[in-house]
Amino acid sequence: MHPETLVRDHTIYACVMGSRAFGLRTDGSDTDRRGVFLAPTPLFWRFDKPPTHVDGPLPEQFSWELERFCELALRANPNILECLHSPLVEYVDDTGRELLALREAFLSRQAHETFTRYVLGQRKKLEADIRVHGAPRWKHAMHLLRLLASARDLLRTGRLTIDVGDRREPLLAVKRGEVPWTQVESRMVRLAREAEEAAHRSPLPAEPDRRRVEDFLIRARRASALQPGPYDEGVQGVVGARSVGQR
Repeated sequence: MHPETLVRDHTIYACVMGSRAFGLRTDGSDTDRRGVFLAPTPLFWRFDKPPTHVDGPLPEQFSWELERFCELALRANPNILECLHSPLVEYVDDTGRELLALREAFLSRQAHETFTRYVLGQRKKLEADIRVHGAPRWKHAMHLLRLLASARDLLRTGRLTIDVGDRREPLLAVKRGEVPWTQVESRMVRLAREAEEAAHRSPLPAEPDRRRVEDFLIRARRASALQPGPYDEGVQGVVGARSVGQR
């Protein structure tokens, strides 16, 4: 089964991410689409397994196989958790609705480490840009501020909200390069400190509910195994899909 067929025929959840989902859309914003597909269970009975993720077929579209998506979500991967909370859902079926109903099962205090570790790594890249080019990538700096604030609020409230709300204009000012880097850096330090303080008294559990998520995955696999369908197309192209960079 070709990778594009998996996305076209077996998607269980699809949404729009990026600036449009974050409330930071401008006239030049792309439409970043993300999705989750459930590869038919019989495909896993072969030596050549279905891909864990697929690029395309639309521009700026990326999809994960359900098991890989759940694995990353249980690790509190920021991109995955935000995907589950997009306000712009384009498609969802019954299995997708079950996945969305599990959103709180993925949330834990591990988000503090994963969100802040990601921001730290990306901040070093911005600092390298300053040394080489004299300025950071301002759009990237804006999104790191957004992510730090999102992590802080998640740890404070136990709820993940990705729309920036009334922070839109200050963040867009950063994107336009209107805020000096020293002020942006100071905001990052402050937000990181507030996130750390929130982590110590967060209402979130220490660990995600792995068993609940696994039960859902097993049920989804069993239901898929019982579905009739032709799986004699072979796996031409599936192995090639694995060459796509890991996400």
